[in-house]
Amino acid sequence: MAGRRTTGGVGQGSATLDPDHDALTAFCPVYQRAIELIGQRWNGAILRALLSGATRYSEVEAAIPGLSHRMLSDRLRHLEAEGIVRREVFPETPVRVEYRLTEKGRDLAAVLGAVSAWASRWAAAEGIPEHA
Repeated sequence: MAGRRTTGGVGQGSATLDPDHDALTAFCPVYQRAIELIGQRWNGAILRALLSGATRYSEVEAAIPGLSHRMLSDRLRHLEAEGIVRREVFPETPVRVEYRLTEKGRDLAAVLGAVSAWASRWAAAEGIPEHA
């Protein structure tokens, strides 16, 4: 990999760095904010449900066992305020509301896919069932 370097040493994790981006530092506020956003309880599951095609509130709710109605409402409002989710109201009888990922939200697909692959790999290595 010409032009790339890895960090870490013996016994440490390593990360491939792209010379076009800043080197990894101990703390980056932009990174921290992004991790906290996708790592906030239930956000990852909600984003995953929306990425898999759920659009109606009831579809998202049904896709995530254990998620309360109140918490789903709160998280969807938060993700909408962050520009990740767009709420669209259709003036029908009864009123229909759909949630869709914005471009910013769809950009998280690769990130969530990488986290999912990492989780699957290490769950299997640790004997944790993937779909408990």
